[in-house]
Amino acid sequence: MTEACVRAVVESIHSSPTQAVLYLSGGASLALGILMSVPGASNTVLEAVVPYSRMSMIQLLSKIPAQYSSQQTADGMALLAYNRALKLSSPGSPVLGVGFTGSLATSRPKLGDHRFHLSTRTSDRHWASTVTLSKGLRSRDQEEKVSSYFLLKAIANACKVSSTFDSEFTESDVAEEFERFFDEDQELEQLINRQICFKVYPFSSDKSNSDRKIILSGSFNPLHDGHIKLLEVATSICGDGYPCFELSAINADKPPLSIPQIKERVMQFEKIGKTVIVSNQPYFYKKAELFPGSAFVIGADTAVRLINPKYYDGSYTRMIETLSGCKRTGCTFIVAGRNVDGSFKVLEDFDVPEVLKDMFVPIPAERFRMDISSTEIRKSRGV
Repeated sequence: MTEACVRAVVESIHSSPTQAVLYLSGGASLALGILMSVPGASNTVLEAVVPYSRMSMIQLLSKIPAQYSSQQTADGMALLAYNRALKLSSPGSPVLGVGFTGSLATSRPKLGDHRFHLSTRTSDRHWASTVTLSKGLRSRDQEEKVSSYFLLKAIANACKVSSTFDSEFTESDVAEEFERFFDEDQELEQLINRQICFKVYPFSSDKSNSDRKIILSGSFNPLHDGHIKLLEVATSICGDGYPCFELSAINADKPPLSIPQIKERVMQFEKIGKTVIVSNQPYFYKKAELFPGSAFVIGADTAVRLINPKYYDGSYTRMIETLSGCKRTGCTFIVAGRNVDGSFKVLEDFDVPEVLKDMFVPIPAERFRMDISSTEIRKSRGV
Protein backbone atom coordinates (compact mmCIF):
# COMPACT_ATOMS: atom_id res chain seq x y z
CA MET A 1 0.00 0.00 0.00
CA THR A 2 2.84 2.40 0.89
CA GLU A 3 4.54 2.00 -2.49
CA ALA A 4 1.28 2.80 -4.28
CA CYS A 5 0.81 5.90 -2.09
CA VAL A 6 4.38 7.04 -2.76
CA ARG A 7 3.92 6.60 -6.49
CA ALA A 8 0.65 8.60 -6.40
CA VAL A 9 2.39 11.45 -4.60
CA VAL A 10 5.26 11.46 -7.10
CA GLU A 11 2.74 11.55 -9.96
CA SER A 12 1.20 14.64 -8.31
CA ILE A 13 4.65 16.22 -8.00
CA HIS A 14 5.25 15.68 -11.71
CA SER A 15 1.84 17.19 -12.47
CA SER A 16 2.65 20.37 -10.53
CA PRO A 17 4.18 23.38 -12.33
CA THR A 18 7.31 23.31 -10.15
CA GLN A 19 10.65 22.55 -11.79
CA ALA A 20 13.48 21.30 -9.59
CA VAL A 21 17.21 20.75 -9.36
CA LEU A 22 18.38 18.16 -6.83
CA TYR A 23 21.83 17.84 -5.26
CA LEU A 24 21.78 14.61 -3.27
CA SER A 25 24.67 12.99 -1.40
CA GLY A 26 24.74 9.95 0.83
CA GLY A 27 21.45 8.12 1.29
CA ALA A 28 18.87 9.34 -1.21
CA SER A 29 19.37 7.08 -4.22
CA LEU A 30 16.03 5.34 -3.63
CA ALA A 31 14.20 8.69 -3.69
CA LEU A 32 15.91 9.69 -6.92
CA GLY A 33 15.11 6.32 -8.46
CA ILE A 34 11.44 6.65 -7.57
CA LEU A 35 11.26 10.23 -8.89
CA MET A 36 12.82 9.28 -12.20
CA SER A 37 10.92 6.01 -12.67
CA VAL A 38 7.44 7.56 -12.52
CA PRO A 39 6.23 8.93 -15.90
CA GLY A 40 6.36 12.72 -16.15
CA ALA A 41 9.71 13.13 -14.38
CA SER A 42 10.99 15.42 -17.14
CA ASN A 43 8.22 17.88 -16.22
CA THR A 44 9.77 18.31 -12.78
CA VAL A 45 13.42 17.29 -12.65
CA LEU A 46 15.66 19.69 -14.55
CA GLU A 47 18.84 18.20 -13.19
CA ALA A 48 19.93 15.74 -10.50
CA VAL A 49 23.53 15.58 -9.29
CA VAL A 50 25.03 13.15 -6.78
CA PRO A 51 28.24 14.72 -5.38
CA TYR A 52 29.26 11.56 -3.55
CA SER A 53 33.02 11.90 -3.21
CA ARG A 54 34.65 14.61 -1.13
CA MET A 55 36.25 16.20 -4.19
CA SER A 56 32.90 16.25 -5.97
CA MET A 57 31.33 18.05 -3.00
CA ILE A 58 34.20 20.54 -2.83
CA GLN A 59 33.78 21.37 -6.52
CA LEU A 60 30.01 21.74 -6.13
CA LEU A 61 30.29 24.10 -3.14
CA SER A 62 33.49 25.81 -4.41
CA LYS A 63 34.93 25.37 -0.91
CA ILE A 64 35.85 22.72 1.64
CA PRO A 65 32.85 22.34 3.97
CA ALA A 66 33.38 22.25 7.74
CA GLN A 67 31.43 18.97 7.67
CA TYR A 68 30.41 17.03 4.59
CA SER A 69 27.25 15.74 6.26
CA SER A 70 25.68 18.70 8.06
CA GLN A 71 22.69 21.01 7.90
CA GLN A 72 24.92 23.86 6.77
CA THR A 73 26.15 21.80 3.83
CA ALA A 74 22.61 20.73 2.88
CA ASP A 75 21.48 24.37 3.02
CA GLY A 76 24.35 25.41 0.76
CA MET A 77 23.48 22.65 -1.70
CA ALA A 78 19.83 23.68 -1.76
CA LEU A 79 20.67 27.32 -2.48
CA LEU A 80 23.03 26.31 -5.30
CA ALA A 81 20.33 23.99 -6.66
CA TYR A 82 17.75 26.79 -6.51
CA ASN A 83 19.96 29.16 -8.49
CA ARG A 84 20.69 26.41 -11.00
CA ALA A 85 16.96 25.72 -11.34
CA LEU A 86 16.34 29.40 -12.06
CA LYS A 87 18.80 29.24 -14.96
CA LEU A 88 17.39 26.01 -16.41
CA SER A 89 13.66 26.49 -15.85
CA SER A 90 10.97 27.49 -18.29
CA PRO A 91 10.16 31.22 -18.05
CA GLY A 92 7.83 31.99 -15.17
CA SER A 93 7.77 28.45 -13.75
CA PRO A 94 8.09 28.10 -9.95
CA VAL A 95 11.43 26.49 -9.13
CA LEU A 96 12.78 24.36 -6.32
CA GLY A 97 16.29 23.61 -5.11
CA VAL A 98 16.89 20.52 -2.99
CA GLY A 99 19.97 19.65 -0.94
CA PHE A 100 20.45 16.36 0.87
CA THR A 101 23.40 14.87 2.68
CA GLY A 102 23.47 11.89 5.01
CA SER A 103 25.60 9.64 7.14
CA LEU A 104 23.74 6.35 7.30
CA ALA A 105 24.63 2.78 8.27
CA THR A 106 27.65 1.29 6.49
CA SER A 107 29.38 -2.10 6.37
CA ARG A 108 31.34 -1.07 9.47
CA PRO A 109 29.94 0.16 12.81
CA LYS A 110 29.79 3.99 12.95
CA LEU A 111 31.03 5.94 15.93
CA GLY A 112 28.69 8.86 15.31
CA ASP A 113 24.95 9.18 14.84
CA HIS A 114 23.07 7.80 11.87
CA ARG A 115 21.53 10.98 10.47
CA PHE A 116 20.59 12.91 7.37
CA HIS A 117 20.14 16.58 6.58
CA LEU A 118 17.65 17.97 4.10
CA SER A 119 17.01 21.46 2.77
CA THR A 120 14.55 22.83 0.22
CA ARG A 121 14.52 26.31 -1.24
CA THR A 122 11.82 28.08 -3.26
CA SER A 123 11.49 31.77 -4.08
CA ASP A 124 9.82 32.61 -0.76
CA ARG A 125 10.63 29.69 1.56
CA HIS A 126 13.58 27.85 3.06
CA TRP A 127 12.80 24.64 4.90
CA ALA A 128 15.41 22.47 6.59
CA SER A 129 15.46 19.35 8.73
CA THR A 130 18.02 17.21 10.50
CA VAL A 131 16.86 13.67 11.29
CA THR A 132 18.73 11.44 13.72
CA LEU A 133 17.79 7.78 13.33
CA SER A 134 17.80 5.19 16.08
CA LYS A 135 21.22 3.60 15.89
CA GLY A 136 21.27 -0.13 15.24
CA LEU A 137 17.52 -0.37 14.66
CA ARG A 138 17.63 -0.65 10.85
CA SER A 139 19.80 -1.97 8.06
CA ARG A 140 21.35 0.38 5.50
CA ASP A 141 18.55 -0.37 3.03
CA GLN A 142 15.93 0.33 5.69
CA GLU A 143 17.58 3.62 6.70
CA GLU A 144 17.76 4.68 3.07
CA LYS A 145 14.05 3.90 2.67
CA VAL A 146 13.25 6.16 5.64
CA SER A 147 15.44 9.01 4.38
CA SER A 148 14.12 8.69 0.82
CA TYR A 149 10.47 8.74 1.88
CA PHE A 150 11.18 11.77 4.07
CA LEU A 151 12.85 13.47 1.11
CA LEU A 152 9.91 12.74 -1.20
CA LYS A 153 7.48 14.17 1.36
CA ALA A 154 9.62 17.32 1.62
CA ILE A 155 9.66 17.73 -2.17
CA ALA A 156 5.88 17.23 -2.26
CA ASN A 157 5.46 19.87 0.44
CA ALA A 158 7.66 22.35 -1.45
CA CYS A 159 5.60 21.66 -4.60
CA LYS A 160 2.40 22.23 -2.56
CA VAL A 161 1.30 18.65 -3.12
CA SER A 162 -0.42 16.65 -0.39
CA SER A 163 1.51 13.58 0.82
CA THR A 164 -0.22 10.99 2.97
CA PHE A 165 2.24 8.08 3.05
CA ASP A 166 4.16 7.16 6.20
CA SER A 167 7.83 8.15 6.53
CA GLU A 168 8.27 5.07 8.75
CA PHE A 169 9.70 6.92 11.75
CA THR A 170 9.76 5.40 15.20
CA GLU A 171 9.36 7.19 18.54
CA SER A 172 13.13 7.06 19.07
CA ASP A 173 13.91 8.84 15.78
CA VAL A 174 14.42 12.59 16.22
CA ALA A 175 13.57 15.22 13.59
CA GLU A 176 14.50 18.88 14.05
CA GLU A 177 12.88 21.25 11.55
CA PHE A 178 13.43 24.87 10.60
CA GLU A 179 11.30 27.02 8.32
CA ARG A 180 11.72 30.57 7.13
CA PHE A 181 9.60 32.58 4.73
CA PHE A 182 10.83 35.53 2.66
CA ASP A 183 8.84 38.58 1.63
CA GLU A 184 9.59 40.48 -1.58
CA ASP A 185 11.98 42.92 0.10
CA GLN A 186 14.01 40.05 1.57
CA GLU A 187 14.19 38.30 -1.80
CA LEU A 188 15.46 41.47 -3.46
CA GLU A 189 17.99 42.00 -0.68
CA GLN A 190 19.27 38.46 -1.29
CA LEU A 191 19.52 39.28 -4.99
CA ILE A 192 21.51 42.48 -4.38
CA ASN A 193 23.79 40.53 -2.02
CA ARG A 194 24.24 37.89 -4.79
CA GLN A 195 22.77 35.03 -2.77
CA ILE A 196 20.21 34.45 -5.52
CA CYS A 197 20.93 35.25 -9.16
CA PHE A 198 17.58 36.68 -10.27
CA LYS A 199 13.90 37.03 -9.49
CA VAL A 200 11.15 36.60 -12.08
CA TYR A 201 7.94 38.63 -12.07
CA PRO A 202 5.75 36.62 -14.51
CA PHE A 203 3.14 39.31 -15.17
CA SER A 204 2.53 38.22 -18.76
CA SER A 205 -0.47 36.06 -19.56
CA ASP A 206 1.30 34.85 -22.73
CA LYS A 207 2.28 31.20 -22.64
CA SER A 208 5.17 29.59 -24.48
CA ASN A 209 6.41 26.02 -24.61
CA SER A 210 9.87 27.28 -25.50
CA ASP A 211 12.66 27.30 -22.92
CA ARG A 212 14.33 30.06 -24.91
CA LYS A 213 13.97 33.62 -23.62
CA ILE A 214 13.92 36.73 -25.77
CA ILE A 215 15.29 39.39 -23.43
CA LEU A 216 15.35 43.16 -23.64
CA SER A 217 17.67 44.47 -20.94
CA GLY A 218 17.59 48.02 -19.64
CA SER A 219 17.24 50.38 -16.71
CA PHE A 220 13.66 51.28 -17.71
CA ASN A 221 13.74 54.68 -16.04
CA PRO A 222 11.10 54.99 -17.34
CA LEU A 223 9.69 52.14 -19.46
CA HIS A 224 8.33 53.57 -22.72
CA ASP A 225 6.61 52.56 -25.96
CA GLY A 226 9.93 52.12 -27.74
CA HIS A 227 10.91 49.32 -25.35
CA ILE A 228 7.59 47.55 -25.81
CA LYS A 229 7.56 47.87 -29.60
CA LEU A 230 11.20 46.76 -29.90
CA LEU A 231 10.59 43.54 -27.96
CA GLU A 232 7.49 42.81 -30.04
CA VAL A 233 9.43 43.19 -33.31
CA ALA A 234 12.36 41.12 -32.04
CA THR A 235 9.98 38.36 -30.95
CA SER A 236 8.41 38.26 -34.40
CA ILE A 237 11.87 37.95 -35.96
CA CYS A 238 12.96 35.17 -33.59
CA GLY A 239 9.73 33.28 -34.21
CA ASP A 240 10.08 31.13 -31.10
CA GLY A 241 10.70 32.13 -27.52
CA TYR A 242 9.31 33.76 -24.41
CA PRO A 243 9.59 37.56 -24.50
CA CYS A 244 10.61 39.29 -21.28
CA PHE A 245 12.34 42.37 -19.99
CA GLU A 246 15.40 42.27 -17.74
CA LEU A 247 16.34 44.89 -15.16
CA SER A 248 19.74 44.69 -13.49
CA ALA A 249 19.79 45.77 -9.85
CA ILE A 250 23.58 46.06 -10.11
CA ASN A 251 25.07 48.61 -12.52
CA ALA A 252 28.58 48.66 -13.92
CA ASP A 253 29.29 52.32 -13.17
CA LYS A 254 26.53 53.37 -10.75
CA PRO A 255 25.47 52.38 -7.22
CA PRO A 256 23.07 49.40 -6.99
CA LEU A 257 19.39 50.19 -7.24
CA SER A 258 17.62 50.41 -3.90
CA ILE A 259 14.79 48.02 -3.13
CA PRO A 260 12.16 50.81 -3.45
CA GLN A 261 13.66 51.78 -6.84
CA ILE A 262 13.49 48.19 -8.06
CA LYS A 263 9.88 47.78 -6.93
CA GLU A 264 8.89 51.09 -8.53
CA ARG A 265 10.35 50.06 -11.89
CA VAL A 266 8.87 46.57 -11.67
CA MET A 267 5.44 48.12 -11.11
CA GLN A 268 5.61 49.57 -14.64
CA PHE A 269 5.60 46.04 -16.07
CA GLU A 270 2.78 44.88 -13.83
CA LYS A 271 0.60 47.68 -15.19
CA ILE A 272 1.08 46.53 -18.80
CA GLY A 273 1.12 42.79 -18.08
CA LYS A 274 4.68 42.07 -19.24
CA THR A 275 7.14 39.71 -17.58
CA VAL A 276 10.28 41.25 -16.12
CA ILE A 277 13.32 39.56 -14.60
CA VAL A 278 15.39 41.39 -12.00
CA SER A 279 19.01 40.19 -12.08
CA ASN A 280 22.28 41.19 -10.43
CA GLN A 281 24.50 41.09 -13.54
CA PRO A 282 25.24 44.27 -15.53
CA TYR A 283 27.47 42.61 -18.17
CA PHE A 284 26.17 40.64 -21.15
CA TYR A 285 28.79 37.90 -20.83
CA LYS A 286 27.42 37.27 -17.32
CA LYS A 287 23.82 37.56 -18.47
CA ALA A 288 24.60 34.85 -21.03
CA GLU A 289 25.55 32.54 -18.16
CA LEU A 290 22.31 33.37 -16.33
CA PHE A 291 20.10 32.93 -19.39
CA PRO A 292 21.76 30.32 -21.63
CA GLY A 293 20.32 29.97 -25.10
CA SER A 294 18.58 33.33 -24.95
CA ALA A 295 18.26 36.04 -27.59
CA PHE A 296 19.25 39.45 -26.22
CA VAL A 297 17.61 42.44 -27.86
CA ILE A 298 20.00 45.41 -28.03
CA GLY A 299 20.44 48.69 -29.87
CA ALA A 300 23.24 49.40 -32.34
CA ASP A 301 24.84 51.67 -29.74
CA THR A 302 25.20 48.70 -27.41
CA ALA A 303 26.38 46.41 -30.21
CA VAL A 304 29.23 48.76 -31.12
CA ARG A 305 30.39 48.74 -27.50
CA LEU A 306 30.19 44.94 -27.34
CA ILE A 307 32.68 44.57 -30.21
CA ASN A 308 34.97 47.44 -29.18
CA PRO A 309 38.26 46.22 -27.61
CA LYS A 310 38.28 49.44 -25.58
CA TYR A 311 35.81 47.83 -23.18
CA TYR A 312 38.05 44.76 -22.76
CA ASP A 313 41.13 46.60 -21.46
CA GLY A 314 42.05 47.41 -25.05
CA SER A 315 42.47 43.73 -25.96
CA TYR A 316 40.96 42.47 -29.22
CA THR A 317 41.77 38.91 -28.17
CA ARG A 318 39.93 39.30 -24.87
CA MET A 319 36.92 40.73 -26.70
CA ILE A 320 36.82 37.69 -29.00
CA GLU A 321 37.26 35.28 -26.08
CA THR A 322 34.53 36.95 -24.02
CA LEU A 323 31.94 37.03 -26.79
CA SER A 324 32.88 33.51 -27.90
CA GLY A 325 32.00 32.46 -24.37
CA CYS A 326 28.56 34.01 -24.86
CA LYS A 327 28.29 32.18 -28.16
CA ARG A 328 29.02 28.84 -26.49
CA THR A 329 26.03 29.32 -24.20
CA GLY A 330 23.82 29.48 -27.32
CA CYS A 331 23.04 33.18 -26.95
CA THR A 332 22.45 35.58 -29.84
CA PHE A 333 22.03 39.35 -30.13
CA ILE A 334 19.10 40.88 -32.02
CA VAL A 335 20.23 44.37 -33.02
CA ALA A 336 17.98 47.37 -33.66
CA GLY A 337 19.08 50.60 -35.29
CA ARG A 338 19.91 53.48 -32.96
CA ASN A 339 21.40 56.95 -33.05
CA VAL A 340 25.15 56.64 -32.59
CA ASP A 341 27.29 59.79 -32.46
CA GLY A 342 24.48 61.86 -33.95
CA SER A 343 23.42 59.61 -36.83
CA PHE A 344 21.16 56.60 -37.20
CA LYS A 345 23.16 53.38 -37.45
CA VAL A 346 22.20 49.74 -38.05
CA LEU A 347 24.19 46.55 -37.51
CA GLU A 348 25.49 46.51 -41.09
CA ASP A 349 27.28 49.81 -40.43
CA PHE A 350 29.73 48.09 -38.08
CA ASP A 351 32.58 45.68 -38.70
CA VAL A 352 31.60 42.59 -36.70
CA PRO A 353 34.46 40.05 -36.47
CA GLU A 354 33.86 37.12 -38.80
CA VAL A 355 33.96 34.56 -35.99
CA LEU A 356 31.10 36.37 -34.23
CA LYS A 357 28.89 37.36 -37.16
CA ASP A 358 26.38 34.53 -36.73
CA MET A 359 25.70 35.74 -33.18
CA PHE A 360 24.29 39.06 -34.40
CA VAL A 361 20.93 39.35 -36.16
CA PRO A 362 19.83 42.72 -37.56
CA ILE A 363 16.38 44.25 -37.20
CA PRO A 364 15.66 46.05 -40.50
CA ALA A 365 15.12 49.80 -40.08
CA GLU A 366 11.75 49.51 -41.82
CA ARG A 367 10.65 47.04 -39.12
CA PHE A 368 11.69 49.23 -36.20
CA ARG A 369 12.85 52.79 -35.79
CA MET A 370 11.84 54.87 -32.80
CA ASP A 371 14.10 57.76 -31.86
CA ILE A 372 13.09 57.95 -28.23
CA SER A 373 15.07 57.35 -25.07
CA SER A 374 14.44 57.19 -21.34
CA THR A 375 16.98 59.99 -20.87
CA GLU A 376 14.99 62.33 -23.14
CA ILE A 377 11.76 61.43 -21.37
CA ARG A 378 13.30 62.21 -17.98
CA LYS A 379 14.57 65.56 -19.30
CA SER A 380 11.15 66.43 -20.68
CA ARG A 381 9.71 65.72 -17.25
CA GLY A 382 12.32 67.89 -15.58
CA VAL A 383 13.94 64.93 -13.83
